[in-house]
Amino acid sequence: MAIRNIRKYGDDILRKSSRPVEAFNDRLKVLVEDLIDTMVSVEGVGLAAPQVGVLKRVAVIDVGDGPIELINPRILKKEGQVVAPEACLSVPGLLGEVARPAKVIVAAQDIDGKPFELEGEDLLARALCHEIDHL
Repeated sequence: MAIRNIRKYGDDILRKSSRPVEAFNDRLKVLVEDLIDTMVSVEGVGLAAPQVGVLKRVAVIDVGDGPIELINPRILKKEGQVVAPEACLSVPGLLGEVARPAKVIVAAQDIDGKPFELEGEDLLARALCHEIDHL
């Protein structure tokens, strides 16, 4: 649909708390499509709504198996720990060693509001934690 501007480190909106999604409507679908288009355009593996200036608990992730849409996600369980290089689209050019769980279980809702759980390991676990941190 549209490529949105990614907010960069120092932008006040990145420090604000996002609100849960309550309305599962066409505006939400447009936001999710825009997040995916924006993420793909910069070759990212994840993007959260606050990174494009929208304070909603919405994120998208694609670690190579197609986009995952996460509405109101929360981490239910964490296992292990892995320290690995990590980057952020809101902090371009910076790569740092970050400790993340090796495995997570996340609860979220899909674009229609239906609840689901997702188990992630390795890069998917890292991406899930990173994007949920943005929210």
